[in-house]
Amino acid sequence: MIRSPLASDPAASRGREFRVDEAATRGPRSNFQRDRDRVIHSIAFRRLRHKTQVFIAPDGDHYRVRLTHSLEVAQIGRVIARALGLDEDLTEALCLAHDIGHPPFGHAGEDALSAALTDQGGFDHNAHTLRTLMRLESPYCGHDGLNLSWEMLEGLAKHNGPVSAPPWALAELDASYPLALPTWPSLEAQVAAVADDIAYDNHDIDDGLRAGFLGLDELLALDFVADQWRAVERRFPAAPRERMLRELIRSQIGMMVNDVISETRRRTAGMSCAEDVRAAAGASAGFSAGLADDERRLKALMYAKLYYHPEQNATAARAQEVTAELFAAYRADPGLLGAGWGAAIPASEPARSRHIADYIAGMTDRFAIRAYAAIFGAAPEGLSNV
Repeated sequence: MIRSPLASDPAASRGREFRVDEAATRGPRSNFQRDRDRVIHSIAFRRLRHKTQVFIAPDGDHYRVRLTHSLEVAQIGRVIARALGLDEDLTEALCLAHDIGHPPFGHAGEDALSAALTDQGGFDHNAHTLRTLMRLESPYCGHDGLNLSWEMLEGLAKHNGPVSAPPWALAELDASYPLALPTWPSLEAQVAAVADDIAYDNHDIDDGLRAGFLGLDELLALDFVADQWRAVERRFPAAPRERMLRELIRSQIGMMVNDVISETRRRTAGMSCAEDVRAAAGASAGFSAGLADDERRLKALMYAKLYYHPEQNATAARAQEVTAELFAAYRADPGLLGAGWGAAIPASEPARSRHIADYIAGMTDRFAIRAYAAIFGAAPEGLSNV
């Protein structure tokens, strides 16, 4: 592979928040390989296996959760990074870590925590990813957090692009370790973000079809999906329908990946170094204009038919209630947090409420359900619809 001059160079990293003894590093790894490994070995990463992706606390073994989604994003991200000559390790690390800040029950849990912290600055899962990796997940004796590289933290902070008005958690972290929030992040970070879109656009279709919330006819109303489906029918006319649906998902992913590679090459044709990417007026990686329009129409369909399906809305409302009731219980009696978290609770606001939110945000779906049962005497009902 020919390395692009736009790639982030691990040997030229801007460093880490806390100084480390380079002579004590373990194994022949680059800075970005260490980032990836620190994420993979973290407790916060392991918890993703029981956190909501689309369906809350799913009973079926075949539905995606945050962990499997993150692995799928990493696979797509590495493919794009390799084709563009970027640093695959940084791309993979960003993909694996991008959802670590999600609380239990997905966006329903996030909405409940944000409401609970209305007077304390709210809650934002992307900012909480940084808070978790820089302060809460602390396996090292000499400092808080995982002490990831500047490029890794910058990419996570700007997962959705430049940040002009950071929420409190990100603002505090940026004040202690500036991450140049107003500029675009590295090309690796931008690839990780678009890989995230590609993964959930298509894998959520897969789960929605499996659950019966989406119908194939609804998807085929989108001409670009219909084109892919007709191509599958021509290639495999005698194949079972289930296999054809999985082939459709693969075809969609391949088409989107190829589009991003081509479009990113077009946008970056006049750039000569990684800093040109950061100084650009807009995103350097992304879909072509035509596919961007198609992808927006797909997202609109997914929101209407899957994410905001009446059964999904009812389950999300119940999850919000459960999260809010947990927060209220811990606020009324911090002793319920347990010895470690209860003893460490700050005496005043806003730190007190934020501490409780940190605790809840670290929960998996099933831990939150068990915690609720322990406090209220019975497990909450209505939290799974598949």
